[in-house]
Amino acid sequence: MDVSESGSFEKGPHAFRTISEVADELHVPQHTLRLWETQFHQVRPLKRGGGRRYYRPEDVLLLARIADLLYNQGYTVKGVQRLLQEGDASQTIAPQSVEIVTPDENSVAEDAQTQDAPLVADYQQVEAVVAELPAAVEAGLEQALVQVMGQNVRLRSDLADVLVELEAIRRKILV
Repeated sequence: MDVSESGSFEKGPHAFRTISEVADELHVPQHTLRLWETQFHQVRPLKRGGGRRYYRPEDVLLLARIADLLYNQGYTVKGVQRLLQEGDASQTIAPQSVEIVTPDENSVAEDAQTQDAPLVADYQQVEAVVAELPAAVEAGLEQALVQVMGQNVRLRSDLADVLVELEAIRRKILV
């Protein structure tokens, strides 16, 4: 970790960010980031105990794209959703405030520590979706169903990744 001039610690480029850190970096309120989670299924921060959100570097990049499309380029929410689904958002803009850096040994170690309990995190994500369902029903049953289905797809993908890792570990043990 680096110490800035103000005496506070700065996280590495691959460290996870809290919702307040991302909101400050993108100059948007925290409630806007939470809203974007419901409107853009591609935004999926890791949720830990108590519902705390941790954003991966790729989540921050995606949120920067969304903010630029909405606030600077004048797209509507539906327009941004369409761009993200078509995969054209990366061609439409190039955020200037976000820097892509190759991983170093410290960031790899930080990432390994954040993956200490992937199954627990998946279960907590399911709990978080279930806790948010009543509010989602008020916003519309169809939107809630789409959100749950998207979460289901992501959880299945995460589970498949865990199974691949477990199989690799099993092979190493048997060799």
